Amino acid sequence: MTDSPHLVFGVGDWLELFLHYLSLSLLSIGGAISTAPDMHRFLVDKQHWLLDSQFNASIAIAQAAPGPNVLFVALLGWNVGVNAGGTLTGLLGVFLTMLGMLIPSTLLSYTAAQWGYRNRDLRAVRAFKQGMAPIVVALLLATSWILAASSGSSLKEWPVWLLTAATTLIVWRSRIHLLWLLGAGALLGWFGLI
Repeated sequence: MTDSPHLVFGVGDWLELFLHYLSLSLLSIGGAISTAPDMHRFLVDKQHWLLDSQFNASIAIAQAAPGPNVLFVALLGWNVGVNAGGTLTGLLGVFLTMLGMLIPSTLLSYTAAQWGYRNRDLRAVRAFKQGMAPIVVALLLATSWILAASSGSSLKEWPVWLLTAATTLIVWRSRIHLLWLLGAGALLGWFGLI
């Protein structure tokens, strides 16, 4: 892994980070993870505030840890802040990204849920709920693609792709708990099979 970028952040950079997460919050229809492709585009490709490896590690660590899946946003903010100066700026990064991600979506969700419950029998409300399902699936597939592409897309990586496809089918078609599949993947990795 390459060294972390050493950044010099001004007030404008912190504001831009906060505003970006504020806008992403309203796009997080399938949860915060569905906006990971745009986070990657902004933090890694556009601003160069994070390395690709830092981005992927943040998501992997947060998804493996118990708790809400939005924790990866805090880790991304932490890494941006640490790259910008250290522990205190890391805490500032956590605060700004989490606040930006949670405030709009929380207010919108609360208001929409109240309205949707009062109008749950309207045809338009039912149609809207059914119409959102393909969008959520597409956003999650885009996230999966970015994370999988970082491990390599060549044919020599076929065991990883095969394991991904098998896990997807097992989760989709069975009631096996996801933690068993994570454990199986960890064992395969431990023994160097993938």
